Amino acid sequence: MNIHSNSKVLQSFAAGKRRLASLAMLPLALIAAGMLTGCKTQSFSPTDALKEQAAVASEVTRTNSELLKLQEGDVLKISFPSSPTFDTTQQIRHDGRITMSLVGDIDVVGMTPSELEKKLVDLYAAQLSSKLVTVEVVSSSIPIYVTGMVLRPGKILSNHPITALGAVMEAGGFDYNTANPKDVVVTRREGNTMKNYKLNLKAVLQGKQDEPFFLKPYDIIYVPQRFSIF
Repeated sequence: MNIHSNSKVLQSFAAGKRRLASLAMLPLALIAAGMLTGCKTQSFSPTDALKEQAAVASEVTRTNSELLKLQEGDVLKISFPSSPTFDTTQQIRHDGRITMSLVGDIDVVGMTPSELEKKLVDLYAAQLSSKLVTVEVVSSSIPIYVTGMVLRPGKILSNHPITALGAVMEAGGFDYNTANPKDVVVTRREGNTMKNYKLNLKAVLQGKQDEPFFLKPYDIIYVPQRFSIF
């Protein structure tokens, strides 16, 4: 889950909520307008507004499903309507895989739910009378480790996309007597190597840096100590 895809997901959720909120008010507004003007007909009835609202909700759900990338720790509910014996609910393991009956281990991290549905339809083609499989993300838990000069170092769990600064706040915030928020380090496993990212979270707090740094499961955040020269 990279920064841009997460930002796109959050923007999609926000836009969808705004559209749904505005559409939810349309039926009441149209009824009130009819009462005030005495008109017997409306070019856009309350029923039409409710249909449009339902259509928008469906579109938002579809778009978010296309944008959401599966990650370690996600709990998936996988259903086979024509062959319920294959139904399963399981968590994506640390190696990015799930284990399915008959077909074994499947790499799923980085896929969208709709992509996994298509993959499962292909894998189970010989066993299915109906080419329909549904994948639902039941819960999404992101384990993050925060250490160094914070008030409550340790492991935190987030059920939503979280930034480095957000994780530090979840850990009680900086210990401002000792912390150096300008040189925070995020350590991340990428393949078989460990990579470090240096972040200036002081600039983020001051509004001088707009691009958020979103975390991935099992990232380690280290807040170094500030050294004073006497």
